[in-house]
Amino acid sequence: VQLQASGGGLVQAGDSLRLSCDASIRTDSRYTVGWFRQAPGKEREFVAAINFSDGRTQYGDSVKGRFTISRDNDKSTVHLQMNSLISEDSAVYYCAADGDYLPTKYRWWGQGTLVTVSS
Repeated sequence: VQLQASGGGLVQAGDSLRLSCDASIRTDSRYTVGWFRQAPGKEREFVAAINFSDGRTQYGDSVKGRFTISRDNDKSTVHLQMNSLISEDSAVYYCAADGDYLPTKYRWWGQGTLVTVSS
């Protein structure tokens, strides 16, 4: 499985940004695609995930109510809409995939995309 994340950039606090992850997986599969982030000096943090079979989503506590994960119905592209960004959201964001249903560990990882939020 190949994953390509894009959409990162430099924004100001309060702005919105949308990340995209192009995944080489079947649109009718049972795969889960997730987003993680890692800031300098911090551990990797779970952000959100979506399962392709039923669209069920999960969110990390720090982003609930601000971030939304979705997928294109006819494409294996997963989006992460990030609203009301704060400086603490600054990190390298990675998308990942796994064949299990909303797993705790992910098998495949893509390259990250950097998000910087200036306060």
